[in-house]
Amino acid sequence: MSVEIMPPLMFGGLVVFLLVGFPVAFSLAAVGLFFGFLSIELGFFTTAYLGNLPLRVFGILSNELLLSIPFFTLMGAILERCGLAEDLLEGTGQLFGKVPGGLAYAVILVGAVLGAITGTVAASVIAMGMISLPIMMKYGYDMRIATGVIAASGTITQVIPPSLVLIVLGDQLGRSVGDMYAGAIGPSILQVLLFLGFIGVVSIVAPHKVPPLPPEALGPRGWPLYWRVLKGMVPSIVLIFLVLGTIFMGLATPTEAGAMGVVGAILLAMLNRTYTWALLREAMGNTMRITTMVMFILIGATVFSLVFQGVDGGRWLEHLLTALPGGQTGFLIFVNIFIFFLAFFLDFFEIAFIIIPLLAPIATKLGIDLVWFGVLICVNMQTSFMHPPFGFALFYLRGIAPKEVRSADIYWGALPWVGLQLILVLVIILWPESVTYWIDHGTGVDPASVTITVPPEQSEEDSAAPVFR
Repeated sequence: MSVEIMPPLMFGGLVVFLLVGFPVAFSLAAVGLFFGFLSIELGFFTTAYLGNLPLRVFGILSNELLLSIPFFTLMGAILERCGLAEDLLEGTGQLFGKVPGGLAYAVILVGAVLGAITGTVAASVIAMGMISLPIMMKYGYDMRIATGVIAASGTITQVIPPSLVLIVLGDQLGRSVGDMYAGAIGPSILQVLLFLGFIGVVSIVAPHKVPPLPPEALGPRGWPLYWRVLKGMVPSIVLIFLVLGTIFMGLATPTEAGAMGVVGAILLAMLNRTYTWALLREAMGNTMRITTMVMFILIGATVFSLVFQGVDGGRWLEHLLTALPGGQTGFLIFVNIFIFFLAFFLDFFEIAFIIIPLLAPIATKLGIDLVWFGVLICVNMQTSFMHPPFGFALFYLRGIAPKEVRSADIYWGALPWVGLQLILVLVIILWPESVTYWIDHGTGVDPASVTITVPPEQSEEDSAAPVFR
């Protein structure tokens, strides 16, 4: 058997395991070990090569950057349960309720804020679905618009810093999390504007689908309403700047910023008078489950990638992708189409740990900025939450929606928003500055061109002697 056939066989074996329904982490490890022992028997590499595996696993467990994942997850889990979403949605819904599409505008804006402070799609979709969907149904919103805007606004979480996806992508691409967060600012703003623009068009073309709230449903206006909105928004924005600002200014690492975020989340819960030991215990349990899942997937992916590289899988993949027509653009289009369809079946963590390490060297060889590449992939991967019929955001919404909401409406309602997310992918490909503009490019001085000259030491007699110029 030739070594050239091993990489496609490994991919084929992994696909078979996934189709059977075996857990991804154990599928990766099982395929990797099977082909690893087979490769040793066939003489493609030695037992010593596979002996690198414990070192790589220890490297994962001692990676300080990955420690930020449980911190940000715990921060989001606390804020998810402290009642902040309810206050934000009710106040913002009243603020925009007088205009057509007002409730949808409120859901999008609050989704962006919740995305920045919780980092959890499930939290955003469930909270907004339970509060907003009954109100939208009561006042005559088109069911597909209502379900679509709630599910889509929850997925904004994946792009807006401090996104867990960006932490993982930064680690896999070898780029700083601060640069990944800075690069995601432009796409985050563009995505919110695209969503708001879509609702604006619907409110002009078909205002009956997004009617304003009737006068009897509107509460008192003026400063009491503004104060209610500010009371929910300002603490959240302060927490966002505390976490992200310290990373951008270099005052804290992502792990340290995540720890500060947890403290800030506990303080917000206390200010909201919802903090209890039961809340903290439940949030910690949720954090433990997510962190364990991530680590097991990462260890399984490490086993798979070590063997894959050992049978020259990287070279096989490089020859396959660099031969595509169109150079950089052809590579980016192919990769994004590939990941779009892969996201029907795999979670974003699985894509990040399996696919990204294989694509990063090829992107580097083609001269692609890896921060731009990472943010582009992140925007693409968020469509995995909206794919009918497998999108997790659609499952979350189906779970909390009333029985009279048909699953068909949820699925059809998701399609326009998937289209908007793909438009954003195209915009980022055609306009790289939407990502790179926000990144600190340093002084622009090449360190290799700097020469430091140290004068020779003088003796005590020379230094004491007067110098005449």
